[in-house]
Amino acid sequence: MNLLYSNDRRAEYPPSWYAATAHTLEPCPPLRGETKADVCVVGGGYTGLSAALHLAEAGLDVVLVEAHRVGFGASGRNGGQLGSAQRMDQEDLERLVGDGDAAKLWDLAEDAKDLVKSLIARHGIDCDLKPGIANLGFSDAECRDLHAHADHLQNRYGYDQIEKLDAQAGHALCPSPAYKGGYLDMGAAHLHPLNYALGLARAAQAAGVRIFEQTEVHHIEERQPAVVRTDKGRVVAEHVILACNGYLGSLNRKVAARVMPINNFIAATEPLGKETARVLTRDVAVADTKFVINYFRLSSDGRLLFGGGESYGYRFPADIAAKVRKPMTEIFPHLKDVRIDYAWGGTLAITMRRMPYLARLAPNILSASGYSGHGVGTATHAGQLMALAIQGQAEGFDTMARVPATPFPGGPALRSPLLVLAMTWFSLRDRLGI
Repeated sequence: MNLLYSNDRRAEYPPSWYAATAHTLEPCPPLRGETKADVCVVGGGYTGLSAALHLAEAGLDVVLVEAHRVGFGASGRNGGQLGSAQRMDQEDLERLVGDGDAAKLWDLAEDAKDLVKSLIARHGIDCDLKPGIANLGFSDAECRDLHAHADHLQNRYGYDQIEKLDAQAGHALCPSPAYKGGYLDMGAAHLHPLNYALGLARAAQAAGVRIFEQTEVHHIEERQPAVVRTDKGRVVAEHVILACNGYLGSLNRKVAARVMPINNFIAATEPLGKETARVLTRDVAVADTKFVINYFRLSSDGRLLFGGGESYGYRFPADIAAKVRKPMTEIFPHLKDVRIDYAWGGTLAITMRRMPYLARLAPNILSASGYSGHGVGTATHAGQLMALAIQGQAEGFDTMARVPATPFPGGPALRSPLLVLAMTWFSLRDRLGI
């Protein structure tokens, strides 16, 4: 199954609220015939656009090829949350890689947030960047764990952007009967993800990147120079960057063994008017502690953008709105009859440990993917790290690449059924509250 075309129309953004409010970019032509470049970037999401932009600004000749449109995949469909730290909890990272590399990974995660904010400021990207993400739990025990995590970040890393929320303060921020408190991270942020991607694309074009859309890569010849073969042409390049995330397909077996595509879904309600105060009393985003996570925020025109609902298999459900309405009304029962104006799905990618997989696949081929729902900052940063590695400054890339990356069991044939079993178990735990 080719996920590039399984759930979406060719070269069309999904019918999302993001697409309806996007600052559109003129389509770029497909690649026809042969072209040469210093670097060929495969994939036009945050990773690829960031890599291409940073390479071009360093004076390299860059070609970027995208099978659909820039920002078509998870980069243009996600929850828009620019979170702190890595996707794996910092305490777990300390146990996995030791205090030294864990500290480096913390610093890299802070660099990722700063990079996104600086790119938006430097290139004048209009994407509704706002500070604040609340992490909320469903029980007193989960609330204590969240508070302990906040204390750990403060005491070990000097992170002072977090405000702990007890049940009363949490309810004052998010008046849902489901939550018992948590913390508010004002160093994190949220934004319009598609407009951010399109802003990166404009910046890359201005820096000289040649972008080719509707250009699917079928094969990469691993030699020097490498040859990237597409449906109607090819790119001969000294270096190649794979930035495909959930849409990698069979381009590289080593990456495919460690990075698995999964689907997630978001709905946008009708504008809520005065009812917004019964959802959020501040313009911040929220993520909760469920394994099948709920995440939400208010749009610039007063809608609830709510992400949630699991899906087993690679096809989107026939009724995405119904899929999302169920967890949405568990959090906000009073919205059970609210109209849903937009509902869309997207394919992201996860790894076994929920840490991104960065790898040098050949002396001149780099890859980064598997952001596990934490990609706004991490993917942008991974693109920069690969650009620096190509220029001989590989310290950050190598630190990320040292994180152990366990292959999914069973290989490509069994990894999806095994994931279904695991997700079914964790979903049951979510429902039972254990």
